[in-house]
Amino acid sequence: MKESTYNDNDIKVLKGLEAVRKRPGMYIGSTSSRGLHHLVWEIVDNSIDEALAGFSDLIKVFINKDNSITVIDNGRGIPTGIHPKTGISTIETVLTILHAGGKFGGGGYKVAGGLHGVGASVVNALSSFLEVKVYQNGSIYSMSFENGGKAVEPLKVVGKYDGEKSGTCVTFKPDSEIFTETTEFDHDILKTRLRELAFLNKNLKIILTDERKDEKIQDEFLYEGGIKEYVELLNKNKTPLNKDIAHVEGEIDDIIIEVALQYNKSYSELIYSFVNNINTHEGGTHEDGVKLALTREIKKYAQEKNILKEKDEGLIGDDVREGLAMIISCKHPNPQFEGQTKTKLGNSEVKKIASNIFAEGLRKFLLENPNDAKIIVEKAMAASKARIAAKKARELTRRKGGLELTTQWGKLTDCSSKDVNESELFIVEGNSAAGPAKQGRDSKIQAVLPIRGKIINVEKSRIDKILANEEIRSLITAFGTSVGDEFDIDKLRYNKIIIMTDADVDGAHIRTLLLTFFYRYFKPLVEGGHIYAAQPPLFKISHGKTNKYVLNQEDLDEYVSNLGENTKYEIGRMKGLGEMDPIELKETTMDIKTRNLLKIEVDDAILADETFQILMGEEVAPRRKFIEDNALNVRNLDV
Repeated sequence: MKESTYNDNDIKVLKGLEAVRKRPGMYIGSTSSRGLHHLVWEIVDNSIDEALAGFSDLIKVFINKDNSITVIDNGRGIPTGIHPKTGISTIETVLTILHAGGKFGGGGYKVAGGLHGVGASVVNALSSFLEVKVYQNGSIYSMSFENGGKAVEPLKVVGKYDGEKSGTCVTFKPDSEIFTETTEFDHDILKTRLRELAFLNKNLKIILTDERKDEKIQDEFLYEGGIKEYVELLNKNKTPLNKDIAHVEGEIDDIIIEVALQYNKSYSELIYSFVNNINTHEGGTHEDGVKLALTREIKKYAQEKNILKEKDEGLIGDDVREGLAMIISCKHPNPQFEGQTKTKLGNSEVKKIASNIFAEGLRKFLLENPNDAKIIVEKAMAASKARIAAKKARELTRRKGGLELTTQWGKLTDCSSKDVNESELFIVEGNSAAGPAKQGRDSKIQAVLPIRGKIINVEKSRIDKILANEEIRSLITAFGTSVGDEFDIDKLRYNKIIIMTDADVDGAHIRTLLLTFFYRYFKPLVEGGHIYAAQPPLFKISHGKTNKYVLNQEDLDEYVSNLGENTKYEIGRMKGLGEMDPIELKETTMDIKTRNLLKIEVDDAILADETFQILMGEEVAPRRKFIEDNALNVRNLDV
């Protein structure tokens, strides 16, 4: 038996902020672009909490020239005295000690988003530099930190100011040793989230200033209508059905529920829920309660007005949510979230409270707006009929026994492995591309499914029409998860689903159609990181015995510029996938050792919804404007 070397010395004790730097993903999710921007949210959330408490109505966020961030608010300012428990200043306490903050009781905040008390200290730990200034009682207090939270010097007074102004100013620069992927902040990501916060906190002004370019960019957000204006934004590129936006607000046991909703002519639902300004994209009890009341009250109204007859099929949740744009906001003094990322509310008492408050308000809206109510009910009934028709089509996507997925034009070539974690499905255009893909694949872990041309645009179609489409049924059958209310991610047959289309305009269109389908009907696969796009090369550079494949013109120019002046080379534009030989396709696009897959991620669900609606929806004018605005910047268009 091997001798054990596990002893007391193997137990490591990390002090202060060392644990954060050692395992940053535990605190901010990742060290990618998403984690980088999470640092901003942690500081902004503290300023938002001051607004929620009624002590602030202005927040300024600056992206400075050196790509550092400054957040300023006109709240009360972090307390500047000596903390009785730590013996150091309260400012140093909240910036260097985890779980130290004003949100654990004591009357500092009734409602707050940053409940874990790790926000400011985590940002400090992951920054190469952080400076805090507090304006309080006529004095300006300042303290600086560097190299992951090490104090440069103790808190001191650096000046005086006139007037009654108070507040906090935090400037930080992310540490490039931690954020090795990027330390550059994305203006659009910051803009979208700050706009969202302004919607959720009516009459709070938020100003974003980007000073990195010669001509600074400034965005100002202030919404007196709050989430009603948020719903207007969601329906901006759609045709609304009910003229007036329904708005419900109420409070029970210090829990505030606010809901705004409006239906449109589309077939997809847009429901976004928040708790204390935190986007609970996995839902939770507040969302469950509102959805329950929505179904019950619309069904009850339809029956009372004799619009829904006894012989009619009953309405279910999916029916009443078709074409619905809804914002749900919950303010809770003690919310219980699942994990630091706060994606789902778990408080059991909220479901009944949310249901009761919303049911009463919705019932009043329906009775006071009979024309809108009739339109809403009729849309739900049309959705119900489509759902019933879709049942038959869905049956065709279920496998009986082994996977014998054959169509009139093609067949799935499955992989031999039954291990989902290593299995991959390549979706290719037609049999011409399927040929070399089948020959160039690793037959153990890689499956190939050809689809015929461009699938149906699901943004313009109801579920019954979608499921009647042969290509769509083939995809659903191959995935194994079913779709709609029968979707079960545990039955997914492939860990990676890879869209592999030609590197041209038609290929990009097919990829967009597929992404729209995945996002609307298989969103958990996108959010779970299962959807990828293959990146076949556009050019081949040959010099001597070397063949170099590159993805675009920019990579081509860079590679050629680094070749010696006397190097002779040839540049060839790659053909479509169907014209590549199997070895070439394998080396450039399919081999897990050499390929360059693009993982499809959604940083902002609302922005993604808006983009899909613009690109694939009925309205032409917004699509034309989007194309004109982005024609010269297509490389930066991420879904």
